[in-house]
Amino acid sequence: MRILVAGGAGYIGSKLIPVLLEHGYKVDVVDLLWFGNNLPENVSVVKKDLFKCQPDDLKDYDQVIFLAGLSNDPMAEFDPSMNFVFNGALPSYMAYVAKKAGVRRFIYASSCSVYGYTVNELYDEDSPVTCGYPYGISKLQGERGVLQLHDDDFSVIALRQGTVCGYSPRMRLDLIVNTMFKFAMGERKITVNNPSIWRPILDIRDAATAYLRAIQADYSLSGVYNIASGNYTVGQVGDMVKYEVEKLTGEKVEIFLKNIEDFRNYKVTIDKARTYLGYQPRHAIEDIIDDLYENRALFENYDDERFYNIKVFRKVTA
Repeated sequence: MRILVAGGAGYIGSKLIPVLLEHGYKVDVVDLLWFGNNLPENVSVVKKDLFKCQPDDLKDYDQVIFLAGLSNDPMAEFDPSMNFVFNGALPSYMAYVAKKAGVRRFIYASSCSVYGYTVNELYDEDSPVTCGYPYGISKLQGERGVLQLHDDDFSVIALRQGTVCGYSPRMRLDLIVNTMFKFAMGERKITVNNPSIWRPILDIRDAATAYLRAIQADYSLSGVYNIASGNYTVGQVGDMVKYEVEKLTGEKVEIFLKNIEDFRNYKVTIDKARTYLGYQPRHAIEDIIDDLYENRALFENYDDERFYNIKVFRKVTA
């Protein structure tokens, strides 16, 4: 099977694509390369604006995975108009082109951010989506645009991902567990802005597994699927990072608690993905921390701007 990964040179793609190659898939990438290229040398990478893609460019692919777009709230709020174009219009355009080209499946990287602020219960894929922030709104727009195109000959799967964390060759230090690990290692202290807020956390290795399950699913399947490794309060995450780093280093880590208001609060159930995709996460917060610690020498300069999406984004859009 031949797969095109749109935006595949980023944080998730750099971890996912080696897994796809290990499973025997033929993989090509189209990416603007804002964050460089950390992919295996045998992967064909084309630097190209995805809006320039035409059906002829996609006619040889069985499936398209869409990982492109702006990837977090700071980027979306820095340039809301670009956010709505890249997260709302672009996935819809790519799905339209893929369908015209005869691609059989389109897999869209959505986000649990679409849920916004939820009540104290697990949300499934039919629960209300109430996010009022540019990032969450645009991810929902992209999701609805691609799903509108599905039919008997064109499967569309949207994976609503929790906050992805863990080590990737295209490293990020602006994600909750990764950020707390950075401060625990570098300053021996962790700041928790609001310990009561809930977040679904997704180990990047579990994320790769989710895309594998989506690729391998029967073509009759389409729809939205929540994907997470587990639900945690921010306070829980802080404590887990503290205890695990202390265990690994033998040094004390302090916790500083704040109570900054946050309008993003959600926890999700992944029962639908388990039932229909066969998705089963294998990792917990402690595993993410161990993974980061094992690979720490590969991102030891915590001030490197490459590890922070908003810093790179400001430069490329200046």
